[in-house]
Amino acid sequence: MKRYRDIAGDGGSNIVGQVEAQLGKLRQRLASVGAVVAVVSGKGGVGKSTLAANLACCLALDGSRVGVLDADLNGPTQAKVLGVRGRRLVVTDEGVEPPRGALGVKVMSMDLLLAADATPLTWDAPVQDEAHTWRGTVEANAIREFLADTNWGTLDALVLDLPPGTDRLLTIASLVPTLGIVIVTIPSDVSHLVVRKSITVAAQTKSPVLGLVENMAGLFPGPDAAKLAADGGIPYLGSVPFDRELAVSADRGEPLVATAPERESARALQLIARAIRAALAPRAV
Repeated sequence: MKRYRDIAGDGGSNIVGQVEAQLGKLRQRLASVGAVVAVVSGKGGVGKSTLAANLACCLALDGSRVGVLDADLNGPTQAKVLGVRGRRLVVTDEGVEPPRGALGVKVMSMDLLLAADATPLTWDAPVQDEAHTWRGTVEANAIREFLADTNWGTLDALVLDLPPGTDRLLTIASLVPTLGIVIVTIPSDVSHLVVRKSITVAAQTKSPVLGLVENMAGLFPGPDAAKLAADGGIPYLGSVPFDRELAVSADRGEPLVATAPERESARALQLIARAIRAALAPRAV
């Protein structure tokens, strides 16, 4: 198998040097981050992004310094959910300064780089500036750049919101060897069928799986999420009852745990965040 350095005549691009330099920068950035937590689900539509934002805010409510990276490049939502959509990014000698959203959570998202009305759906486009769909290696490069070029500063936790599916999880795990993984499901046979595969893939990354969260509990009868976690050999972190206000508050850019911490769903999220904090205790989050 040939490597980049084996290929003669790269036109002076020094690809290997560029990648190694960026990986070095990434490691330097993450040296100031206490823990990196990826929120994932093989199934779309389970409310993963809303949960990721609210869990980040729960950690911030307990005094942690928190950042959120929206790793869903084609369907970014964290800028909207955390109330920073439309903010102008500032580039300094230290890197890109992430805007602060609810409770001071730092946010970086592809949404902050696109025009407000841009819809990143296709790779090929009549105008190259409109071709914002990322695939394969290009996606991996983009995520690496987000991690390396953002001036996260000192954080207790960096929460990554991954798109549906499991391929990005493998990419992230290769970049962040100290990753902790939280898996999200809903009370649905179809969701459990897909998420069971997500648990298998998460185990293959060799990263610690912090546990399984059930979202939208009580919306309809469904299989037992605690049993799914037990069958997969991972902790069960708890369930979040269905609450339409979670979605409404996300649309407003005001995470529910920040605006209505007394609601049952917000209290459930706080308990789950504490369980995650306990699982990360050796890293002092």
